[in-house]
Amino acid sequence: MKKLILSLIICVTSFTINAQDKTLPNVTIKDVNGKSIHIKNLVDSTHPTVISFWATWCKPCKKELNNLHEVYNDWKEETGVEIIIISVDDSRSTAKVKPYINAMGWEFKGLLDPNREVARRLNVSSVPHTFLIDKTGNIVYEHKGYIEGDEDKLYEKIILIK
Repeated sequence: MKKLILSLIICVTSFTINAQDKTLPNVTIKDVNGKSIHIKNLVDSTHPTVISFWATWCKPCKKELNNLHEVYNDWKEETGVEIIIISVDDSRSTAKVKPYINAMGWEFKGLLDPNREVARRLNVSSVPHTFLIDKTGNIVYEHKGYIEGDEDKLYEKIILIK
């Protein structure tokens, strides 16, 4: 029993440490149209922002983004949240990213991180990896992987900080 309680404390503590006082890195990357974007300029000072790292070859990523797409307009209307997706496809496959986003009808702002500079600075080791950023630019929640229903947990977090 003591081992179980200790394990839970360690898990909760490590989540709290990882989520507190973490901000976006001071980096410029390109959007899917080739325009340079300073990553910190993505944060809206009036609404929360979700950033999801994904790749065109990642099935769980595509499932997550399809499910987020289904609820995005309602979430945006209710909370003002912006969803930004950052592809970690390498330089050989970045040309597939924009056509894929368009084919899926996703209304998210798409960015490219082919060298994984932003991903490395945020300790993204696998995709999907989703971050929730508050109005002041602090990362207040992050989630690795995707299973059906994770978007509901994310929405609960968005409601808490809107």
